[in-house]
Amino acid sequence: MNHQNRPGPLNEHDYYSTREHTESQQNESSQQEVHVDGLQVDNSSTVLNKIAKLYADKLMNDVCLVVGGKDYLAHRLILCASSEVFHVMLMNPNWTESHNKRITLQEPSQCCNVFGDFLAYLYTGRIQISHATVMPVMALADKYNVLDLMSLCKNFMIENIPSASRCNQLMNWLQYSFACGHQQLANACRDYVRWNFQSVAAQDDFGTCEVDVLISIIQMDDLAIYDEMTVFHCLVKWIEAQEDPNENLVRQVFSYVRFPMMTPRQLADLLLCSLTQRYKEFFVERMAIAMAFHSGQKEHFTEALLQQNSPDSQLFTPRLYTSEKWGTHITLENFPSLQPYHTRTLLLSSPTSCADFETDAYEWVIEFSPKGVWFRPCCLIVWQGNIEIPETVLRTVRLSVMLKEPNEAHVRVAVLVYGVHGGVEHVRSTTVRNFIFSPEEPVLRYENLLPYSDINPDRFDCGQTQPNSPPSPFLVGPKRDTLKVQLIILPQRPYRRRER
Repeated sequence: MNHQNRPGPLNEHDYYSTREHTESQQNESSQQEVHVDGLQVDNSSTVLNKIAKLYADKLMNDVCLVVGGKDYLAHRLILCASSEVFHVMLMNPNWTESHNKRITLQEPSQCCNVFGDFLAYLYTGRIQISHATVMPVMALADKYNVLDLMSLCKNFMIENIPSASRCNQLMNWLQYSFACGHQQLANACRDYVRWNFQSVAAQDDFGTCEVDVLISIIQMDDLAIYDEMTVFHCLVKWIEAQEDPNENLVRQVFSYVRFPMMTPRQLADLLLCSLTQRYKEFFVERMAIAMAFHSGQKEHFTEALLQQNSPDSQLFTPRLYTSEKWGTHITLENFPSLQPYHTRTLLLSSPTSCADFETDAYEWVIEFSPKGVWFRPCCLIVWQGNIEIPETVLRTVRLSVMLKEPNEAHVRVAVLVYGVHGGVEHVRSTTVRNFIFSPEEPVLRYENLLPYSDINPDRFDCGQTQPNSPPSPFLVGPKRDTLKVQLIILPQRPYRRRER
């Protein structure tokens, strides 16, 4: 649904220009359907226009709603039919409002600014919403239980989360949806924030994030971020945006920074930060644990490693770090013109441990097949005789990760899939799996990594795209013809268990 092209709210001069225009609309909107037992006519739009005219011309109103000092003439019948809350308020004799013709409604200032649009929607079913107005409109729809408008607002917000971040509205959406229990919207906002944390933190509204919401995000293991130092700088920016930051707030937030995941050089650079100098005792204690981790002095951090249900228990768990140290981008340019069953193969190495003194690396073979997989016909020779294996084609987006050496590797493998929405390139989806590679099971395969038809629709014919076909949401780049995914391989154990 393209809400940006929805017609705007009507003012009292826009509903009807002339009676001839009205009659023309009635004739055009009438739909006739012939049945065996007669003629069924659908002239519902004309009836809706008549109701809208009552509101536009302020005819036969029987109640006045006062919102933000402004009068809105309305009709009890329309209010009661559109809202269960208004129905109880205006029809239940136990409510004083049911006896009054002039009713004052207490609304926040943001809701006062859009109340006229909200009321017009009850008459016309038409409203124009934007990133800035959708939340107060939704708040009114929520308060007065206008379910259809509430659903429309939620869908608009879910579909426009990337651009909401650019408009400095995402944090408001996230916190409102959590507070009001709109779980689907809250989860969609939270997923975008944790998969695109660095770009979200660069926006001005990041400083308005409530501390509880912020902590719920930064304590996640699947937070996608360049490295842990970047997390630290994002939180410094948040602290600086607070009116009265104190030591308790600093400790509360920075306890979730995983200092052992920083390199020794980065830990040394922290000493130059004004925040660490101001709260030196707290930060030096955390940095000492990190340095002990990198030097292999387990006795200095074993207690922190074993603590449960505390920030310290996560200190030694890497997040989804997008730096080149932990993975690689797989970028396929001019994707529509690639041949069917195209496979990109590359080699990759990743550290076996996050500790600096561990220098071993895993060697991987990566195969990416985004245009399906083709198994040619073959003949299988067994002791009973030959078995003919027919040709098989799988319409799947497959990514295979294979460990070159026949060793055991406990790792967490993540695949980030990029896309574009509203002109904003971002991580659209993330798939994470914990896996133990072994000689018996040396390969991890992701099947249907993203919907096959979304990047391989029927409109792609010999590398040509049919005119007026919208680009795939999973294709990025200036020409929207590039497929981009990122593979991340992280060790699951603080130290690699060496074989004797």
